[in-house]
Amino acid sequence: MALFGLFGGKDAARDAAVEAAALRSDRFRQEREGDWTRLEAIVARMESGRARRLSDEDVLALPVLYRTVASSLSVARETSLDAATLSYLEGLVQRAWFQVYGPRVTLWGWLRRFFGGEWSRAVRGLWPEVLAALALMVAGTVVGWLLVAGDQDWYFSLVPGHFQDARVPGATREVLRATLFDGARQDGLTVFAAFLFSNNASVAILCFALGFAFGVPPLLLLIQNTATLGAMLWLFASQGLLYDFIGWLSIHGTTELLAILLSGAAGLHVGRSMAFPGKRSLIEAAAEAGQRAAVVMAGVVLMLVCAGLLEGIGRQTIEVTWQRYAIGYGMLVFWLAYFFAFRRDAAGGDAA
Repeated sequence: MALFGLFGGKDAARDAAVEAAALRSDRFRQEREGDWTRLEAIVARMESGRARRLSDEDVLALPVLYRTVASSLSVARETSLDAATLSYLEGLVQRAWFQVYGPRVTLWGWLRRFFGGEWSRAVRGLWPEVLAALALMVAGTVVGWLLVAGDQDWYFSLVPGHFQDARVPGATREVLRATLFDGARQDGLTVFAAFLFSNNASVAILCFALGFAFGVPPLLLLIQNTATLGAMLWLFASQGLLYDFIGWLSIHGTTELLAILLSGAAGLHVGRSMAFPGKRSLIEAAAEAGQRAAVVMAGVVLMLVCAGLLEGIGRQTIEVTWQRYAIGYGMLVFWLAYFFAFRRDAAGGDAA
């Protein structure tokens, strides 16, 4: 009987504790349930796409109600309220957080903002680096030409083996011309086009990714890559095929070289901001420059995809030089018009 009384006392104490906890939970809910219900109604309306129908009072109350319910959740956790209340509050706080602090832009909205001016503004914000990168690319092309013109052995140092095949010093005019106009009958050119795209995409990404090293690697990459171009320009010019070679290259090259130019400028921008942060801390300067450069690089990826399509399809099927020039420089005019003629202000309206 004593043992029975002992267990009976424990059961009674446990039942009393459970009853007290339930009472405390009910009282806690009753005191605050009005705020919870109102917040849930506001969040549900926003989730259903009817945010514009909210009254001014509800809009102003949303952040206050969110903080109130978040506080209720904190108290509920500390006082070990019932699991159902905790689960309800956690779900409501998560939903409300997304509406108060979460992203507002859909994928379509982001694309509209990106192409509607964000990308072009980011590019214009890098104009000193764009000019510097352009000067480096021109210098690299000239250096590559002059080195090979002075000593043809430089060609094999500057031009990767994948680029050489029949395109080497000493090749006849007919052989070189066949590489420009017999694309439909040369299966190897498809592989060559894929390699060109892969190589130039790698250069573009490295120019940006290595910008943190105070901009030095992008400088070297831009010069090295365009020195290869200069060497190949000399080769075709030596056989009187410079005009045709530039046309063959232009159909995709205007887009691809512009993409490399922008990626180099983005890397230089990050490096310059880190080397000369001004009154900002190094981390702040790098973060600010990185955000602008990242927007530019998102567009560079799109440009490389366009260049890859032009390179893999258009250049191999269009074998009339003037048509190649028309497509290549038409694309260049399109990109330049977007970057420097198409302007929108920060608010998204048309700029004067």
